[in-house]
Parts: sequence; structure tokens; C-alpha cells
Amino acid sequence: MRVLMFGWEFPPHISGGLGTACYGLTKGMAYHNIDVVFVVPKAFGDEDQRAARIVSAEQQRIDVTSRIFKEYWSKMTYVEVSSRLVPYMAPEEFERLTDVTLHDHTDIQESIISNEFTFSGSYGPDLFKEVSRYGLVATKIAQEHHHDVIHAHDWLTFPAGIAAKMVSGKPLFVHVHATEFDRSGTSVNQDIYEIERQGMLHADQVIAVSNRTRNVIIERYGIAPDKVVTLHNAVAIGVTHKERYQNPLDEKIVTFLGRITFQKGPEYFIEAARKVLEVDKNVRFVMAGSGDMWQRMVQLVARYRIGHKFHFAGFLTGPEVKKMFDISNVYVMPSVSEPFGISPLEAMQNNVPVIISRQSGVSEVLDHAIKVDFWDIDAMADAIHALLNYNGIAQMFAKMGHQEVEELKWDNVAYKLLKIYQNVTGI
Repeated sequence: MRVLMFGWEFPPHISGGLGTACYGLTKGMAYHNIDVVFVVPKAFGDEDQRAARIVSAEQQRIDVTSRIFKEYWSKMTYVEVSSRLVPYMAPEEFERLTDVTLHDHTDIQESIISNEFTFSGSYGPDLFKEVSRYGLVATKIAQEHHHDVIHAHDWLTFPAGIAAKMVSGKPLFVHVHATEFDRSGTSVNQDIYEIERQGMLHADQVIAVSNRTRNVIIERYGIAPDKVVTLHNAVAIGVTHKERYQNPLDEKIVTFLGRITFQKGPEYFIEAARKVLEVDKNVRFVMAGSGDMWQRMVQLVARYRIGHKFHFAGFLTGPEVKKMFDISNVYVMPSVSEPFGISPLEAMQNNVPVIISRQSGVSEVLDHAIKVDFWDIDAMADAIHALLNYNGIAQMFAKMGHQEVEELKWDNVAYKLLKIYQNVTGI
């Protein structure tokens, strides 16, 4: 079976768990002899291609005057309209081409589009434009690469997945790693919500990373329950090393590692840290990551006058993450809304006891992690204090957690995914 897979990032060029999950999944698929063509907006040339062939959307010359583009242009229109963007033509031309009440799109002139697009491959100010262009380029890529199924990861790639399906007619699987409700709470971006919803409606199967996310898809997006399946994430095996970094301090270390955004609950980590420091001065807290709430969190730490016990480490890469876990005594993930959450699995793999919020999808698969409500900072502080001061408890969670996470393998996830493909395609 050959899969045409659309992603937005791929290691080593990642900014979060999405790229990590895509990499682990493709490696698991290779183990089961599933051939994957993995498309990204921008390839840098240093991606690991042992598990998947990496195809860049850059420098793909498209020309909608050709028959195939004329045929599918009207079907792709909503992708542009839903995001209210004019990514590659003048506003007047865009309105003329996308207004279905005026014509049937057969009057496209050669001057409208004949281009090669470049992509930043990031999440910058032109993100919507890049998502839209990516969808258009996907039409060409789907023609050139034989495939049996199409797999699109998160809203950024849903327009591309839909466009590919329109060209090849192959089944589309959309993989939801997070929804707009996870990212923004109740203040959702309606353009993103609509792109997500259209992707789910056009998909032959919607894959959710947790039962929690599955429920959101059914209840908030109106997708039929029998169309949505849960496929939990896993963690890469064989990444631990004999050499371990040593804590250079006399104090114990408690770590938060993730995006510093509303979704991850960084303020609850700081509130819990303040309570712990009231009774235990022999501890340092580290917030590793970046995000739109970084400055507010720095100000909050300053307001509580705990800056001498708090470190903001910035965004950490793979080796740096390993080092951070090596010197950590406790890992905390206080997410307000976490579809899954791979970082606790990585911490447990490195023998670090973890505290996670009950509002996280990963809590569905873990037994040997302390679970608290994200808002219950007293319970969070008590759990941190216990793991720091009662060695027997900490050692038990570290040992049992490590054993538990070793059973959560991407090979097993890929096998379940293959069965999902087969149930739809009959292949």
C-alpha cells in the first residue's frame, strides 16, 4: 500500500509534537512495509528519508490553463473562499474566478496562474496564504505520485488533502492532532474552524489522537460518530542513552516543557511552583519552550518574586530535551486542553516521574502518572512536593512509568492505522 501523506513539518525542522508524531508514525509504517510519500511545504534537505520519501511543495510549477486544473478548479474554490485570502492573484480576478453565480470557471485565462511557489515551512504571518497555496500545489503532486490513500495531518494540510482527493479519487484520511477549540478555547478562529470542518466532511475517515478529541469532533463539528476513530500516539523506542547528564545544582529540578500558550496551562505551573517554594526552598523550576504567553509568564514570576528559583530555557531541540530530562526530578504537564501530549511519554522514557492534567488525551493511556485537574494548583503542588521529598514514591513512578511507556510503540500504532486504511479501502 502506498500513502500520499501531507504534513506541515518533519524532523529536524519542527516546532512541536506534530512533527514528532509524523516522524514516529512514518517509521512505524515503514516497519509494516507501507510506502509513504510525505509532502511538506518546504524541504530543507536534511530530513531522515529512511522511512518516507520527502517531497517539497516548493518549485512545483503549476498552470491552471491545463485541462486537469480547469476541471478541478471550481471544486477547489471553497478552500480559498473559506480562508478569505487572495494568495496569488489580484482581488478582482480572485472574485471573478470564485464567484460561482457568475460562471462555471471555464474562462480561466493563461495570465491568472502560472507559477512556482516558495514556502517558509513555518507558522508566520503568511500562514493562511501558504496553506492555500499548498492546497493548490497538492493537485499537481497527486497527479505525479501514485497512491492508494491520502493522509492529511491537521488543518494546515486539509485543503491539500481535499485537493488531492479531487484529482485522484482515492480515500482521504484526516488526522486531527488538535482542534481550534484546543488552541483557542471558546474564542475560535472561524476561518480555521471552517477549514477543519470541511476537511472532516470530505474525509472518508477522521482519525483522532484521543477519545477526548474524538468527542470534540463529534460534538463541535457535527461529524457522524461512526466516521471518527481514535488512534493514540506513541513514543520512539531505543532513544535512551547510557550517558546521562548530571544536575549541576544542589537543588532538585521540576520541568515544564511545551509551548507557552493558553492550551498548555503555563500559569498553573507557576502558581503551583509558588506554593511549593513556600514550603520547600531546595528546588528550581524550569519552563522550556516559547509561545505567545512567554512575556506574561516572565512577568508573573517577577510579580511573585520567585525569579531566583525559576528559569526560562527557551525552545529546546532533541539533544537539549534529552539533557533537560536527564537533570529533571519531576516533569509537569498542566495542559488546559491537550488532545494527546507526547512529552510526558518522553519524560517517562527517561525515568522521570510525571504529573499530567486529567484534561489531556495521554491520560487515557497512562496508569503510572499522577493525574490532577489543571486548575487544582493545590493538588499539583502537593504532587510535586511528594515526588521531590519521598524517594520511594518517586522511584516507583519512575520505574513503573518507564516500563509502561516502553509498550507504547509506533509500530503498534502503524499496525492499527493499516487496519483503518483496509477497513475503508478493502485493500
